[in-house]
Amino acid sequence: MKKIIPVYVRVPIIFFAVFGAMEFFIDSGDRPAFLKFPMVSVFLFVFLFLLIAIEITVSAIDKITYQLLTEEQKAKLEEVAQISFKESQWYTKLVKALTKSEPIENEGQLLLDHDYDGIKELDNNLPPWWIYLFYACIGFAAIYLVRFEILGADDQEMELKKEMAQAKIEVAEYMKTAPDLMDEKTVTLLTDAPSLAEGKTIFTTNCAACHRADAGGQIGPNLTDDQWILGGGIKNLFHTVTNGGRDGKGMIAWKGTLKPKEIQKVTSYIISLKGSNPKDPKAPEGEVWVEEATATPAK
Repeated sequence: MKKIIPVYVRVPIIFFAVFGAMEFFIDSGDRPAFLKFPMVSVFLFVFLFLLIAIEITVSAIDKITYQLLTEEQKAKLEEVAQISFKESQWYTKLVKALTKSEPIENEGQLLLDHDYDGIKELDNNLPPWWIYLFYACIGFAAIYLVRFEILGADDQEMELKKEMAQAKIEVAEYMKTAPDLMDEKTVTLLTDAPSLAEGKTIFTTNCAACHRADAGGQIGPNLTDDQWILGGGIKNLFHTVTNGGRDGKGMIAWKGTLKPKEIQKVTSYIISLKGSNPKDPKAPEGEVWVEEATATPAK
């Protein structure tokens, strides 16, 4: 094995095989494992160092052992090594089968009678590998002709167009339900208890300072009555919370702090507070909002 694959080939192959295996089995996300996990790098370099040290030690032992042999033993060892090497070269048999080259001893029998300025030719047959490749090309051409010219299969350009069209359909379907790609056109009102409970938590954390914990209004308007400055309903509220209120004196835009799904939950919670009649609410502001009416955000 050492004669067939030299040390300068064996060491890199083994090293990169171990490296590839570790990259395959260690889940490191979009970063290489040796960058995300420094201990992996340490292990690889220690492994490489030990590998090189073992190869150097074994090579040194082989040299010392060889020098201690007699000339007769060296000759026999070389003879056995050459025979073993030739017998182990399976690829030489494969090459011979694919080339069917004649031994150089038979060259005289293959010479043609004519020559050109002293240059003679050998009457060699085409090598089998060339003939096999030629027949394979003919077969491939026949299959290609039948498939694309007779049966009308899609070529690469048509396949690309179909895949792009399908991708657009899939993206459009995903956009309809993707929580983090939601906007005021696709948002829907949530009424389930878990979503409203999460919306209450978001409201208490981010909105209570201006609207009070009971949404009765403080700096900001009362959110429990029927009147809205910028329009009521889930779509208008989602737009207002996302993009902010009136310029210069309204609420800040929360799109940089809250995700669309979180804004959906908190606005659904706000709508659920309608008619809760908190104690000492702020005076109504804006216009009465009727859910069935078509409203355009005013701020």
